[in-house]
Amino acid sequence: MFANHGFQNLAEKINLGKFIGSSGSKDITNLTVPERLRLAFEELGPTFVKFGQLLSSRPDLVPEEFIEEFKKLQDNVTAIKFEEIERVIQDEFDSPLSEIFQSFDSTPLAAASIAQVHRAVLKTGEKVVIKVQRPKIIPIIQEDLGILYNIASLLDRYVPESRVYNPVGMVDEFFKALDYETNFIIEANNMLRVAANFEGDPVVKIPKVYLEFTTEKVLTMEELIGKRLSEANATKLMGVSPNFVVEEGLRAFLKMVFRDGLFHGDLHAGNIFILPNNQIGVVDFGIVGRLSIKIRESISVMLLALANEDYEQLAYEFVDLAPYTEGVEVDKFAHQLRNLISPYHGLTFKNVDIGKLLMESTTIAARYGLIVPNELLLYFKAIVTIEGMGRSLVDDFDLLQYTEQFASEILKHRYDPSKIVKTLSVMLRDSSDVISSLPRQLKQVLRKVNSPNYRTKVSLEEFDELQRTIQKSSHILFLGLVIGALLISAAIALSTHQSAKGFFDMPTFTAVCFFTAVGLSVVAFSNYIRK
Repeated sequence: MFANHGFQNLAEKINLGKFIGSSGSKDITNLTVPERLRLAFEELGPTFVKFGQLLSSRPDLVPEEFIEEFKKLQDNVTAIKFEEIERVIQDEFDSPLSEIFQSFDSTPLAAASIAQVHRAVLKTGEKVVIKVQRPKIIPIIQEDLGILYNIASLLDRYVPESRVYNPVGMVDEFFKALDYETNFIIEANNMLRVAANFEGDPVVKIPKVYLEFTTEKVLTMEELIGKRLSEANATKLMGVSPNFVVEEGLRAFLKMVFRDGLFHGDLHAGNIFILPNNQIGVVDFGIVGRLSIKIRESISVMLLALANEDYEQLAYEFVDLAPYTEGVEVDKFAHQLRNLISPYHGLTFKNVDIGKLLMESTTIAARYGLIVPNELLLYFKAIVTIEGMGRSLVDDFDLLQYTEQFASEILKHRYDPSKIVKTLSVMLRDSSDVISSLPRQLKQVLRKVNSPNYRTKVSLEEFDELQRTIQKSSHILFLGLVIGALLISAAIALSTHQSAKGFFDMPTFTAVCFFTAVGLSVVAFSNYIRK
């Protein structure tokens, strides 16, 4: 398939050329490499489409031209027959549909690459939505993932320039994301946790989950009666102000991010419902982000640094969040961030794509060897989606104006006296434990050092290479000594003329010593060159 789209050279480079047949008759002469790769992913099926969609959110790993092309990937799937959906549900609950549901709509509400959605009514009369996993999708995904792992491993082995993108690591991250997305128990738990966080909220509505009718392959949840925000004139039809939807929706998102640390990772208009009584419903929790307190505080600092043009602080936040890397030139990194962001200052932030700037900043971070946490990238991607959705509803939408208040509150909480006292009490407790155990630990160390059998192991970096160098040098030195001894012996024998004449009118012993010395000299010189 990749060969059909013009990647024959790559296939040959990773030793797969023998499996390539005809390159096909596709006209690819006018297509760019990103376009050809997107077309190949689309033909290879849902797993590769989702992999491309994942890559489209990784500007720290994938060049921009590929990201823009991968954003065009869509799940072009056809609905599967109702009989197959019915069979999955009956197998999961070991009961016919008539024993579980009062009615079941055979026409799907939506069809995606992993699941299909249907309406139903429980025996209790409650209207629900059933999300059913496509039959045999797991074996297909596992097979495709095996192919992706093999390709990634071959790229890592035979194409050195690909190692900077860590192809095996990308596939491994994709595997984890798919593992969560194909397990509806995890999605149900995400919904329960978010619902608990919004308990008592008069505006935000999370569908009720029916755990007794939920398995890894079937998710049963309350049906939300309203209009999807993606529908034309949804706010007008429901009698709700667009400003109200934007403000309340963003309030809910920022609460998820800064206060709860658990946020919806795919909050586009198709996953938001406008409900009666000025309520907003949120669905599809297959992808969620989980933020530690440290990351939440770092996001707050980043947003304030962005507003205050403090590029050094922004750079240091990236450095602090990434795994430790030696030699990061923070000044140059900050300078690159300034070149990216400063042209937009002076403009109102309603005319600036904050999410896009943050995503592009991760590309700069990658150039300096910084690995941005996946959770932070998911947050940046969510910001991009929300900005686009907000501007489609409100012309003067200004994301930073809303987020600054939340960010300031988080930082105030960071230095709240009660929190500082709590932190100090934890430090005091830990210090007390260390101090109380120190005499015993010190006694054991002294006993170990004073033991007659005490030995210290020293580990030196590149010691094996040093050892090989010393061995080669000693071999050459030994050969030199032998060659010198042979030449001296030959000279002595030649001067005494006591041996019988042999080769080249020289004594036999002299000739043997001389030619042996020449042979060993060639060996010594060869070893020296290889060194």
